[in-house]
Amino acid sequence: MPRARLALAAAASLLLAASANVAAQDADGPLTVYSGRSESLVGPVIDAFSEASGVPVQVKYADTAELAAILSEEGDRSPADVFFAQDAGALGAVADAELLTQLPPDLLARVPASFSDPDGRWAGVSGRARTAAYATAQELELPDSILDFADPAWSGRIGWAPANGSFQSFVTALRVVEGEDVARAWLEGILANDPVAYAKNTAAVEGVAAGEVDVAFVNHYYLLRLVAEHGEDYPVGQRFFTGGDTGSLVNVAGVGVLDSSDQPEAAGAFVEYLLSEEAQRYFSESTYEFPLLEGVEADPRLPALDSIEAPDVDLSALADLQGTVELLRDVGAID
Repeated sequence: MPRARLALAAAASLLLAASANVAAQDADGPLTVYSGRSESLVGPVIDAFSEASGVPVQVKYADTAELAAILSEEGDRSPADVFFAQDAGALGAVADAELLTQLPPDLLARVPASFSDPDGRWAGVSGRARTAAYATAQELELPDSILDFADPAWSGRIGWAPANGSFQSFVTALRVVEGEDVARAWLEGILANDPVAYAKNTAAVEGVAAGEVDVAFVNHYYLLRLVAEHGEDYPVGQRFFTGGDTGSLVNVAGVGVLDSSDQPEAAGAFVEYLLSEEAQRYFSESTYEFPLLEGVEADPRLPALDSIEAPDVDLSALADLQGTVELLRDVGAID
């Protein structure tokens, strides 16, 4: 087992010592997690929980929006016990379908209220800030707002991943903060600038490094992962916008327990572990996300989470993913 997984497993053993027996007795077969987060990122955390608690975990990995749609279709017949999503919008959509149960207040209290559902149906696990990744080899004059990239001066210079769930959550926030007309006009302006569409955010940042584009709209941690792989001289920087600009939206990966779960104690123990100091440190040090538990520090190359001038938007208001997908299709950003 890799060292990171051993450390997580050992830490999880200490954390869950008191509740492991309860969780194991409650478990009737494997705990089923629907994960919109990739196995390479969250597999070590899930394995550590399973090893420490004795609860076997079965994971269905897929796109977050796809899993939200599946859960809505399955309803109370779903085999899922836990929904581990990469953004608040998908959690909000499943919560609005009345499929998530309320989490215990002591778990919700571990996370700032702005990063969880006001009704307690899901909790944020890690923070993810939108940024503009840019080529440092050039002397670029970056605009003050994400909206300004619709200017024709940026024609042929932009990379994006419009099919990506995090980008779609950003567009949902743009619709909420600026209104439908502004969101549509911005998308049409970007499309008029002939952006390069990438399948993944990592590829978009790599496109900046390769000189294919000057900027790319991504989450903050993709650059740090590539710097870890290629070295500190990697030729890409990133811009956090100021003044409450939607381009610096701080979203969360988060978790909720299905109301139809027949093993709520095991599901609750899983949520408890994700909000533990050990798991939060893993997200900070291994995936370069912002930890949400007080006292756990983010990567020192990142600004403090509370210093990012993010837009004032209730993350629970980002549930209309379908409306965003329809808008993206209507303007021709996705098929």
